[in-house]
Amino acid sequence: MKHFQQYRFGFDAWGLLLFLIVMVPNFLWFAVSSPNDVLRTESVTPIIDAVGMVFQVLMVVTLCCLVRKDVQSLHWSGFVWSVVVCVTIYFAGWVLYYCGIANSVVIVLLTVPPCFAFLFYAFDRKNLPAILCAVVFTICHVLFGIINFIQ
Repeated sequence: MKHFQQYRFGFDAWGLLLFLIVMVPNFLWFAVSSPNDVLRTESVTPIIDAVGMVFQVLMVVTLCCLVRKDVQSLHWSGFVWSVVVCVTIYFAGWVLYYCGIANSVVIVLLTVPPCFAFLFYAFDRKNLPAILCAVVFTICHVLFGIINFIQ
């Protein structure tokens, strides 16, 4: 219980912005198919997907609504640079996907970097609840990608 005294309910706009930036390609994907759109197949991991979705929501809520009292405002740290690199790699994966490339490497680019971006951001903010939720979400998201798309 002592650990939760380090947090306060607040609003982290940067956490929300990170989530929205990561979701932009997904919104595009919902509207526009790619030439080799393998992601539109039925998932064979519904339980993993459901657990992942729950922890994704919990991750976003904890990133945006729980703020450590002892953490300064956002600045260019190694973790923040890592977030930028991960998001850039993730966007590169979407570019490849929309160029019709849907191999194992592209699937990894669409699953691992966004999860690591959230993890790096949570580490930068010293947000343990968000880290724990992001770890579970990452495991589920990576398992989903491997089991459904990498043979």
